[in-house]
Amino acid sequence: MNVTLRCIRVVGIARHYLKVPSKLHVSSFRAMSDEVSKAQEAKLGGDTIFGKIIRKEIPAKIIYEDEKCLAFHDVAPQAPVHFLVIPKNPIVMLSQAKDEDAPLLGHLMNVARKCADEQKLEEGYRVVINNGKHGCQSVFHIHIHVLGGRQLSWPPG
Repeated sequence: MNVTLRCIRVVGIARHYLKVPSKLHVSSFRAMSDEVSKAQEAKLGGDTIFGKIIRKEIPAKIIYEDEKCLAFHDVAPQAPVHFLVIPKNPIVMLSQAKDEDAPLLGHLMNVARKCADEQKLEEGYRVVINNGKHGCQSVFHIHIHVLGGRQLSWPPG
């Protein structure tokens, strides 16, 4: 049985026995596996899509900007609200951050909190930083995902 058919069967069983909302769709599983394959193929170095967004070479739905960072809606949202917070001066990944990056990393978290408030995520949200291939990092420019607007499941991976 191929992966798509297995996903359809799992979703059907989950909906029936666990009373999972019908909003759960097989495309969520495909999107996840697409991200895994993107992370497996991602290469370190060079310009990234985030650099182009920062320079306004490609459009983004920006929700916050200051001299240190930018926040914008994800183009492939995994929740009703899904936005990213990125530094303007790139750090490749969290594991390569240095002690002197601590103020910037704290600023990114604070901006994530402010934007979550502005996006009316008062019921809660998840903050995620993917790190490296096994962490599913597909763009080597550190970024914080903020997801909310529905009940998220656990465990996430």
